[in-house]
Amino acid sequence: MINFQHIFDKFNDLTVMVIGDVMVDAYMWGKVNRISPEAPVPILASMQREHRLGGAANVALNLQALGATPLLCSVIGNDSEGEIFMKTLGANGLTRLGMLADSTRITTTKTRVIAGTQHLLRIDEETTKPLHEALEKAFFARIEQLIASEKIDAIIFEDYDKGVITPGVISRAVALANARKIPTLVDPKKRNFLEYRNVTLFKPNFKELCEGLKEDVDKHSYDAIFEAARKINRQMGVRYAMVTLSERGVLVSDGEQYSAIPAALRNITDVSGAGDTVISVASLCLAAGMAIPMAAAVANLAGGLVCEKVGVVPVDKKLLLEECLKKLA
Repeated sequence: MINFQHIFDKFNDLTVMVIGDVMVDAYMWGKVNRISPEAPVPILASMQREHRLGGAANVALNLQALGATPLLCSVIGNDSEGEIFMKTLGANGLTRLGMLADSTRITTTKTRVIAGTQHLLRIDEETTKPLHEALEKAFFARIEQLIASEKIDAIIFEDYDKGVITPGVISRAVALANARKIPTLVDPKKRNFLEYRNVTLFKPNFKELCEGLKEDVDKHSYDAIFEAARKINRQMGVRYAMVTLSERGVLVSDGEQYSAIPAALRNITDVSGAGDTVISVASLCLAAGMAIPMAAAVANLAGGLVCEKVGVVPVDKKLLLEECLKKLA
């Protein structure tokens, strides 16, 4: 029988490196009382603005909420949005050790314009170009230095296809981690999908699985999903493929067999950030020594919990422990 309290206590001693694309999630709230005379669009009387950490930084916030020490590694622009990101990072108690700012990049910013509870518009400012060669070299040097100087218990690649994660960064960081027996976990996107060779855990959602393999897979057949996941295991040298299936739960494959973990019945409010929570919890469970089927079950519970909340919020450690004791013990 698993001692969940002991496992959750171990989270407090773990340090997880998060490599990936970070962004500023900006919000502008206000009221709409009239339509513009210039065009048939509403006029927002802006009343409040807020900046939050997004992308890979949300994974860091989830790790922090679970008691672990996150070490965020990314590249942002040397711009005003980058200054906002770094200030927000510090306000949340996260270290800047793994961060680089460069004038050839812009800081990804997603601004949501909201009137009352109505989401009117989202404005994205970003570049998706891969890091240029010199910057890629400097970025990996920072990663390498931190792996050498810090006690890293797991490494997460949080890929949003914004260009910070390149094939070169992937191959060199994975090789370094494997040489040091550090587990590597991946939340992939389309561009680098097939580049993540020899990682410990690869976690696409169903849409990413189909797009990454360029296959139509029957979502209602666990056997069909397993056949697709097994290709990831065998062709990419991935130890575990964990496919998230929203209302159908999670399927985990080791290339020989699979475990299907159904989703708990939830009052789903907002799925934003659920994938960030799942990869965060899975990384800590594996680093703490939990077997993969149970780690997937705990991560599945965590993803469901955050879907009950509005907006992108980190998982509640106490509530997750209660759920594990109630449903998995």
